[in-house]
Amino acid sequence: MDAKLLLPFPSAPAALHPAAAAAAAAAPKTLFLGASLPLHPRAPPPFPLRLRPRPAVVVAQAAVKRRKEVPFDNVIQRDKKLKLVLKLRNILVTQPDRVMSLRDLGRFRRDLGLTRKRRLIALLKKFPGVFEVVEEGVYSLKFRLTPAAERLYLDELQLKNESEGLAVTKLRKLLMMSLEKRILIEKIAHLKHDLGLPPEFRDTICLRYPQYFRIVRMDRGPGLELTHWDPELAVSAAELAEEENRARAAEERNLIIDRPLKFNRVKLPKGLKLTRGEARRIAQFNEMPYISPYADFSHLRSGSAEKEKHACGVVHEILSLTVEKRTLVDHLTHFREEFRFSQSLRGMIIRHPDMFYVSFKGDRDSVFLREAYKDSQLVEKNKLVLLKEKMRALVAVPRFPRRGGAWTSEEAVGANGAAQLSNERSDEEYDDDEGLSDMEDLISELSGGKSDADYQWGDGWFGENDDAPPDFADDDSSPQEVKVTMKNADGSANGKAAVPVFPDGRPRERW
Repeated sequence: MDAKLLLPFPSAPAALHPAAAAAAAAAPKTLFLGASLPLHPRAPPPFPLRLRPRPAVVVAQAAVKRRKEVPFDNVIQRDKKLKLVLKLRNILVTQPDRVMSLRDLGRFRRDLGLTRKRRLIALLKKFPGVFEVVEEGVYSLKFRLTPAAERLYLDELQLKNESEGLAVTKLRKLLMMSLEKRILIEKIAHLKHDLGLPPEFRDTICLRYPQYFRIVRMDRGPGLELTHWDPELAVSAAELAEEENRARAAEERNLIIDRPLKFNRVKLPKGLKLTRGEARRIAQFNEMPYISPYADFSHLRSGSAEKEKHACGVVHEILSLTVEKRTLVDHLTHFREEFRFSQSLRGMIIRHPDMFYVSFKGDRDSVFLREAYKDSQLVEKNKLVLLKEKMRALVAVPRFPRRGGAWTSEEAVGANGAAQLSNERSDEEYDDDEGLSDMEDLISELSGGKSDADYQWGDGWFGENDDAPPDFADDDSSPQEVKVTMKNADGSANGKAAVPVFPDGRPRERW
C-alpha cells in the first residue's frame, strides 16, 4: 500500500504570532493577489441605457355573466320592421317631391342591407300604411308616402326645428365631457338620430351659434370645438337624480311616523339574479366617490377603478341625452379617444348590470339605460318618441285587414290606434334565433317564411323588371269589388266540385 495513504489528515494551521501576522501583512502582495491591478472608475457606456418602464398596476375586474332579459330584447325585436321602413323613407325623402321610381330604388340595395334577388314592389306592398305604389305613364311604377306617413314626417321635421335649443344643449354637454373639448363631426353624426338632432346639424346648428361652437380642422377631418364653458350645464343626470332622492329622504325623515332605518343596499332590477360575489363587487363599486363626467379626467390611470367609475358616468350621461335612452354599442366605441374608453367597452358595460343592459338582438348590440325603462316601455316619453310610436302603428297596418275590421292609416295614427298597435306585441316573448334580426331574415319573415325559389321574382336585381305594371287584380283587391259566386261543374246544387264563376256565368281561374 502506498505510504502517502497512511499519513494523517492535515490539521488546521496554528494561529500566527502577532508579530508574524504584522510582518505578513506588510509584505508586498503578489501579482496573483491583485497588487498590480489598476482600480480606475467605470467608464460611462457609449450609448444611454434605456430603462424598461415598470408595468402599470391594473385593477382586476371580476367578470359578470350576462343575463338575457326578454323585455329589453322585445324593444329591438318590435322595431325590426320599423327600422327597414325608416331606411326606405330616408331614401325616399331625398328625392324631388318625395316620389321615386322602383328602378332607382334598386341602386340602394346595399344601403337597405339586402343582397338577394327581390322585387321591391312586393316589399313595399307589405306596408300599405306607409307607402303607396302609383303608375305614372306607360310601364312606369313609382312609390311615395301615404298622406298619414307624409304628415308624420313633416311633424317630425317641425318638432326637430322647434327643439333646436334642446339640441344645442345636448351638443354642448357632449363636447364638455370630452377631453380636449372637440369631437369629429363624423363621429357626432352617428348619434344624430339618437340625440334628436336635425339631419343637417352641421350647416344649421353648428353655424348658427358661433358663441358656443366653432368648426376646426383636425387630423381626420372637420371637428366641432366648444368655445364657451357653462358651469350650469356641467351637472349630470345622475347628480340631479341624487338631489331629488335626498330631498325625498329629507321629507320622509320629517314625517311623524317613525320608520325603520334603511341600510345602504344595492337596488337590483326585478328579475336580475346575481351571485354573492357579483353583488358584493357592485356594492363596493357604488360606494366609491362619484366622479362627474364633466370633471377633468386626464390624471386618471387607464385600467384603474377610478377611471372605470368615470367611464360609467360618461356612458350614463350620454344615454340620458338620447331620445329613447338607448343606443348602439358601436356608436359609443367611436368616442374611445375623446373619452379615453377602454378597448373592451362592451365588457365594461356588461360588468354593471345594475345601470345598463346590453342586448344582442339585431345586427349590432344595443345598450339600454336600465333606470329609464319599466319592462319594455319608457318611463318618460317626449314628443319624438310619441311620433315614432305613431309611425310604428302605421307599419303595423296589415295589407289584408282582418274580418273583424279594417285598420286605415288615419285610424292607426290616432290616439287609441297608436297605443293599441304599438303595444300589441310588447309583452310577447321572442326566443327565436339571434340571426333572425337580419334584414334578409326580416324579408323572409314578411314573405311567410318562403324562400326565393317559391316566387317568380324575375331575372333582374331589385326591380329591374318592376317598371312593368303588375296585375293588381291577382293579388290586391281592386277599388270596385267583383262578386264571385260558387257554381257546381254540372250545374246541380248537390255536386262536389265547385267552380268559381263571375255573375255573368264566365268561369274564373282557380288560384
